[in-house]
Amino acid sequence: MSNTKKIFSNRCWLDGKLQPATIVIDGNKIVSIHTKLLYGAEDVADNILIPGIIDAHVHVNEPGRTDWEGFDTATKAAAAGGITTIVDMPLNAIPVTTTVNALNEKIFAAKDKLHVNVGFYGGLIPGNKKDIEGLLQAGVLGIKCFLTHSGIDEFPNVVEKEIDEAMPVIAKYGLPLLAHCELTNTKENSRLADFPKSYRHYLASRPKQWENDAIDLMIKLCRKNNCRTHIVHVSSAEALKNIEKAKAEGLPLTAETCAHYIYFNAEDIPDANCLYKCAPPIREKENNELLKTALNTGVLDFITTDHSPAPPAIKELSSGNLAKAWGGIAGLQFLLPASFTALKETMPIEKFIPLLTEHPATFLKIANKKGKLAVGYDADIVVWNPDEKFVVQPKDILHRYDCSPYNGQHLWGAVQQTIVNGVTVYQNKKLGSAEIKYGQLILQNNIQS
Repeated sequence: MSNTKKIFSNRCWLDGKLQPATIVIDGNKIVSIHTKLLYGAEDVADNILIPGIIDAHVHVNEPGRTDWEGFDTATKAAAAGGITTIVDMPLNAIPVTTTVNALNEKIFAAKDKLHVNVGFYGGLIPGNKKDIEGLLQAGVLGIKCFLTHSGIDEFPNVVEKEIDEAMPVIAKYGLPLLAHCELTNTKENSRLADFPKSYRHYLASRPKQWENDAIDLMIKLCRKNNCRTHIVHVSSAEALKNIEKAKAEGLPLTAETCAHYIYFNAEDIPDANCLYKCAPPIREKENNELLKTALNTGVLDFITTDHSPAPPAIKELSSGNLAKAWGGIAGLQFLLPASFTALKETMPIEKFIPLLTEHPATFLKIANKKGKLAVGYDADIVVWNPDEKFVVQPKDILHRYDCSPYNGQHLWGAVQQTIVNGVTVYQNKKLGSAEIKYGQLILQNNIQS
């Protein structure tokens, strides 16, 4: 078999534990697994070998805002971070992915640019209920909506009635409705207009109550329509209790948090530094410790980046004006090390690995081919060293822009090698041939059951 590749690790993630094993790859599939070192195998020693990481929440922004990020740069950064699959949100591209035609434009824009695998979500906005079924049939992995202004006028938020009407359509396909949960129905207690560079005032401008109320609304609608419902980027620990209750009730509810909500804390964020601005905001340490506990107990299902970059001028990096700056964290490349660094003292590694692999694969209904090291599965594999600490340097960042709050951070868990569909695309801090793209489109109608 000319395309056969063998890779061995003393710490290979198999059957829920780390153990010695050789993974044999032929073409783009894992064809056999042996719990010993095979002759001729690449030996990565004590580096950990896991399935490719899946980031289920990324804003690539192409077409239309490719000057913010694009498929080429985003998937390069993903590969450098050990991520082999990303799912692209329906904004902030132009056009937004709220029709089948717009989805087809995005698929065309991605052609020949993918260093890792990419799937897509469709969007629910006022007036496009008629387009939802077409998007689901065209292969999106879920539908996304906002309960507050999304930040761009092309993607307006929906209200309870519109969600209620769309849920039965989405439920027919067994796919999730993902919701950005903030409801601006209570007065915020902030003087951000008077102190636009104050992080404390920015934090107060988006209170936990907004998030709590929106999550409660989504739980109510989930219960009524029995539609798979997913709460994106949970930042308010006050909402965890009701999420836990809803799950105990048997509702088809899932929830994620992001690496930045468990790695950074509001107390440490300097004023006038808009790199940290996102919505919902990064909250206080006490709150964020509870998010970590919820990942440990399964109340939160997995971790994402919500990578949402913008050019330095739009991030107001010169002015430091938090009131005006684009809200979004550039962190796609650091999902693994930032999450691991945040959790390594409180979570066993055996519990950590599924948060980035198996759990998002199950959520996306691609767990029959991704998220595990198993015979017949796609050969998406990562080799990383949890014991290696490194400092994030701007020169190593492969996002379109190197401005990120992770710059200068000391992170544990260096990626050694990323294999996408059987081909090593990143190794020894370098991408392979940039001319050849090994990523594939993941459309729900192409996933065999």
